[in-house]
Amino acid sequence: MSSNRKIILLLVAVVLAPVLVFQIMRGSISQGPEMHFTRFMQEVEQGQVREVTIADSYVTGRLVNGERFRTYIPMAYPELMTTLRRQNVVVRGESGRPSAWVTALVGMLPFLLIIGVWIYFMRQMQGGGSRAMSFGKSRARLLMPTQKKVMFKDAAGVEEAKEELKEIIEFLREPQKFQKLGGKIPKGVLLVGPPGTGKTLLARAVAGEANVPFFSISGSDFVEMFVGVGASRVRDLFEQAKKNRPCIVFMDEIDAVGRHRGAGLGGGHDEREQTLNQLLVEMDGFEGHDGVILMAATNRPDVLDPALLRPGRFDRRVVVPRPDVRGREDILAIHVQKVPLAEDLDIGIVARGTPGFSGADLANLVNEAALNAARLNQKAVGKDDFDAARDKVLMGAERKSMIISEDQKRVTAYHEAGHALVAAVLPGADPLHKVTIIPRGLALGVTQQMPMDDRHTYARVYLEGQLAILMGGRLAEELFLDTMTSGAGNDIEQATELARRMVCKLGMSRLGPLTFGSQEELIFLGREISQHRDYSEATAQAIDQEVQRLVGQGYERAKQMLTDHRPALVRIADALLKLETLDGADIKRLIEGQPLEARRPRSAGPPPAPSAAPQSADNVVVPAAPLHEKPAPA
Repeated sequence: MSSNRKIILLLVAVVLAPVLVFQIMRGSISQGPEMHFTRFMQEVEQGQVREVTIADSYVTGRLVNGERFRTYIPMAYPELMTTLRRQNVVVRGESGRPSAWVTALVGMLPFLLIIGVWIYFMRQMQGGGSRAMSFGKSRARLLMPTQKKVMFKDAAGVEEAKEELKEIIEFLREPQKFQKLGGKIPKGVLLVGPPGTGKTLLARAVAGEANVPFFSISGSDFVEMFVGVGASRVRDLFEQAKKNRPCIVFMDEIDAVGRHRGAGLGGGHDEREQTLNQLLVEMDGFEGHDGVILMAATNRPDVLDPALLRPGRFDRRVVVPRPDVRGREDILAIHVQKVPLAEDLDIGIVARGTPGFSGADLANLVNEAALNAARLNQKAVGKDDFDAARDKVLMGAERKSMIISEDQKRVTAYHEAGHALVAAVLPGADPLHKVTIIPRGLALGVTQQMPMDDRHTYARVYLEGQLAILMGGRLAEELFLDTMTSGAGNDIEQATELARRMVCKLGMSRLGPLTFGSQEELIFLGREISQHRDYSEATAQAIDQEVQRLVGQGYERAKQMLTDHRPALVRIADALLKLETLDGADIKRLIEGQPLEARRPRSAGPPPAPSAAPQSADNVVVPAAPLHEKPAPA
């Protein structure tokens, strides 16, 4: 029964209950149709009445012909009893008042209704349950082995994580195999990785492979406004798990309840800390829970309480990273199983063109490609659909309706041409993928680079080259248009941040292999307030000078490249003004002085406005630097 129907039935019951009681009270006097008193007296005098019952001000009875009647006695008619005795009518007397139990029921009815309504709504707030006060009941969802399973074949791109979890499955299937050698089953497994990498999917796959019950709950389900409820739910969860062992308890987003205790401004949250304390006791207390394995997932292991991470509680920490090129190809193969693909599509090429994508990103990419093919009324999804989907995910949707003046379009073309030229001629830089002056997302133009393979470390030469690429846009505006615009604001910000990280974190400067400044802490952990700068004022000035030197060095390097290849930059800018979008092969041909193949512009927007003021940095519409510039690792 739906919630709305239950509420309607409850309101009907509340309305009908007083009516029912009123009818009970009137039951003793509600006999027969109403009769005028004058007719009643006429019937008595004619001898048609043999027996009556008098209850307070009402007279009820039956005529000789069997007709029942009821009439009201006027208070100003005292001769009634005399007339009845004269006609030999049998008179019975009754009290018109209800009985004692009816009176008690009527008195208690309002309180019973209030209590009933309160209990109903409290059960609705708690999701039902067998008890009215079900606050302390666990909200875990139980997935039994007979239900639809997720297997390891459904989780791709995380082979190392699956290898570690296979041992957990062995423990659940054959615990005696390890116990006879003195081994103990792990009590907890913590899955750590960025969002969208498949941590929850892996936990469900472990339960499916092990063929055991699987309890799933979120960390936020424990936290409630009433103190003590979270701890009670933890106890109830483990009680249910013990009844179904061997089993797996999966807690998603455990950082919601496992955050560092005694931290934050103004002290910790008592309810959350009590819940965490109970969880610590249940995982490794006096009472063991053999056969119950707790799996948890988080993308913020740095904020978890140290007591939660020690051996004996979370014995295993399994890292679920973003997939490499082979993993991305396997993930795409799973997601395209129900998608009709064109014959010319190579999934391997799509996988190589999506570095840094997580499993969720790849699923979204396949969906966007299928939507693009359906929008064009195609029967299969092809390479162009995946290219369009990738550009939409990385750079945002095209804003073809945006009106841009010719002057501003020219500035954007030279800006992006500056980025593209430096990226193309710079040794060791990532290959160019696409350059466009079609507004996408928050940018008026985009220069996109695509690495040949996944990068895990970054050389100093590579990072210095990124500084030069970032400066290419501003320099093209200065050298060829003799102007400066706010479009380079984002480039300058990225270059300054990258240079500061090279100096303060990576030791790539004249200051030597030193780290300056403590690791950034989050203020809710309560550690940032007590921090002090761990270097002198003179060192701070030296850091600023080194940051300025590195950015200036990239500036001069880009300036030299643009000066040496001045004709090529003009060709690239003119081609962008005509075609609006160029790929890496087009840029290479323009630099070599070869003509491009004749083709129409890829987008035909509305005619430009006759005049428009340059947009300032406040509008956040600025040409973007290469999208796939990897920040230096911390």
